[in-house]
Amino acid sequence: MAEDLVITRDASKEAQYQSIIPQIEALLYGESDFVANMANVTAALKEQFGWFWVGFYLVKQDELVLGPFQGPVACTRIKKGKGVCGTSWAEAKIIIVPDVDEFPGHIACASASRSEIVLPLIVNNEVIGVLDVDSEVLNKFDGTDQLYLEHIIAVLLNR
Repeated sequence: MAEDLVITRDASKEAQYQSIIPQIEALLYGESDFVANMANVTAALKEQFGWFWVGFYLVKQDELVLGPFQGPVACTRIKKGKGVCGTSWAEAKIIIVPDVDEFPGHIACASASRSEIVLPLIVNNEVIGVLDVDSEVLNKFDGTDQLYLEHIIAVLLNR
């Protein structure tokens, strides 16, 4: 089976999500390997939206450890409660940061990152990781991103 994506960039953000989500669902269909599925989700999102960085961090003991991602090299380990990712993990909540320079304790893994959205991956009421998306544009993420990225996470976790 060909895994080529149909990329729609000349549409609204909502239409882009509506186009890519069924393709992500098809990529994940029948595949039970979590790492492979995370890798395909990051690749599909990066290709569709062209974000600066998109990837997963997974909880391993007392740290978030870098998982599959697309973009420049990244921080490998993040402590609970540190930076946007660590705070999302600690508080088990989605965090949208319009300007990372305004977020107390922001960890600058890449100086080009200007805005960010982080969504926790929650299984059985426990955070097992986070999806982290960075943009080099201020105020890039909003409720539309939150809504559709939550849906993508639900698809990923229900495999």
